[in-house]
Amino acid sequence: MACSSSSSATIVSLFLFLLVAVVSATDHIVGANRGWNPGINYTLWANNHTFLVGDYISFRYQKNQYNVFEVNQTGYDNCTIEGATGNWTSGKDFIMLTKAKRYFFICGTGGCFNGMKVTVVVHPLPSAAKNSTTESSSEASAASLSLMGGGSLALLPVMMLVTWIWDGFEYGRVHYQ
Repeated sequence: MACSSSSSATIVSLFLFLLVAVVSATDHIVGANRGWNPGINYTLWANNHTFLVGDYISFRYQKNQYNVFEVNQTGYDNCTIEGATGNWTSGKDFIMLTKAKRYFFICGTGGCFNGMKVTVVVHPLPSAAKNSTTESSSEASAASLSLMGGGSLALLPVMMLVTWIWDGFEYGRVHYQ
């Protein structure tokens, strides 16, 4: 018994939709509509978000006035950039959270002393979305998210192409047998 073209395409589309749901990443905009600026309680902001491996944290600020440094806990506590592991200055910085750990970010232009610092705890992906519990699996998942653009919209053209190809295959199989 042959499947109809429309039911096969529906099954493939449903499968791809579920795949997209698993690999979608969230972009957490620090400070939401207030951005990366002095005088904002970023601890409160961070406590209202759940960060997962493969998510992004993004900072929006005036390019020539502020910046973002990833530091260790000592740098965070003392507002120092010595030993920083990352530095961003674009004003629209998207940083992928690639490991399950605590991240520390500060403003290195003095804004840290006015509250421009945030720490976030990144959790591993839920077990249903992971192949194993090893760190290398989490890094591989994060890398694949990065290659796919980190979100579901990046896969939309792929889903449409696969559906179109499947429809063509099914049409040929049914009509030319």
